[in-house]
Formats: sequence, structure tokens, C-alpha cells
Amino acid sequence: MEIIPAIDIIGGEYVRLKRGDYSQKRVYGASPLAMAQEIADAGIKRLHLVDLDGAKAKRVVNLKVLEEIAQNTPLIIDVGGGLQREQDFIDVFNAGAHMATVGSLAARNQSLTLQLLATYGKDKLILGADSLEGMIAVSGWQEATSYPLFDFVTSYLKAGFTKVIATDINRDGMLGGSALELYKNLLEYLNNVKLPVELIASGGVNSLDDLRELKEAGLSGAVIGKALYEGVVTLKELALWVE
Repeated sequence: MEIIPAIDIIGGEYVRLKRGDYSQKRVYGASPLAMAQEIADAGIKRLHLVDLDGAKAKRVVNLKVLEEIAQNTPLIIDVGGGLQREQDFIDVFNAGAHMATVGSLAARNQSLTLQLLATYGKDKLILGADSLEGMIAVSGWQEATSYPLFDFVTSYLKAGFTKVIATDINRDGMLGGSALELYKNLLEYLNNVKLPVELIASGGVNSLDDLRELKEAGLSGAVIGKALYEGVVTLKELALWVE
């Protein structure tokens, strides 16, 4: 299972929110690049970079941060937040992203999403499945939809996606443990309908035991944010998981 530290950006700083609530922001540092370099120096290979300004504005805002990290670290960067137009994907890939997450766009515009999949392929695009009470939420989780999570994921796996980052919004930034049962149920459902998936857990991871349980359940990756910044787990401990 791949360990994926997260760096969430607002105003050029790296922060964490609680349940996606922008009014509950905690700033952890002024230099996302310095944090990314620490992650790379620990031997971790992957980074989940989220443009929270972009998610709210519905356009890419923090492109410069991505460029700096890509140019100054060897990290494999997957980026999300504010990717709404084809040009946004061109921009982030040109800036050094290795993968891009399609979340709000996938809920709003299936035709463009499938066009992007045809252009970039399943190895460069990740389906972002952020849910609240089983329903997909969009625009930095500021807007709920009536699109059920399982239907959303199923439809895009059938269309050719293979990578999914799934976040239970109620757990994100709360350090209350991951949505293990949700992930188990989703994996079981997809297995029953014979749809292979690389499922990445996101939100609530609060211990190394969480990581062990996610790995045992068949998750291919786990995004870790607040637990790292609050010192609940350390980069040294996370590096031991790197394969």
C-alpha cells in the first residue's frame, strides 16, 4: 500500500481543514516547498497536493506552488482542486504534476471527463470521489449533489478509470479514524460487479494501526494529512511503509 502525504494549500500556506470547512482552517507552515522537501528527504515517493483556493474558486490558483515542488523535489505529485477546464489539466501537467484528480468536474461534466481520459489515459487521471452521507460533494465540498457514491465510482470505472481517491468528508481532518467500513463495502461491491480498482483512502487516518487495517482491507494507498502535521505519526514512521 502506498503512503501519500497531503499538502493542502490556501494563500500559499499549507493548512488543514475540518470536514472541508474553510472557516475551520489551521495553518501549519508558510512554505509548502519546505514541507515537500522534508517528505522527500524522509524517503517517501508520493505527494497529494490540493489547491484549496482553486477548489473554492473553481479554477487553478496555486500553480506556482506545484511548479516549485516539481522542480525542487523528486516526488511523484498528484494534484487536485480547481481542475474544471481542459486548459487546467494542460497547465498542471506542464507544471510538473504526474497525475491529476478529476472530482467536481466528473460530477458535472461527464463528456469532458471522458475526453480527458481519452487524452491522458488511466495512469495520469484519478477519479476523486468525495462523499457526504453517501452522496458526492463538489467545489471543495461546499456543494452537495444527489449522485450516490457507489453509482459515481461504478460509472467511471466502467468508462475506463482505474484509480480512485475516496474521501468520507465527515472524517476528514478529524483524526477519528478512516472510513474503513465504507472502503470495505465499496471494494466488495466493485469486486462483485467485476470492476478492478486501485482505491486510495483519504480522511481521518490517525494511527499506524489505521494504515495496517486499510492495507489488510485491500486499499492500494492512503492519504495522510492532519495526523502527520499534529505529530500523531511521523515521516520516519511513514517512510517504513515505502515499498
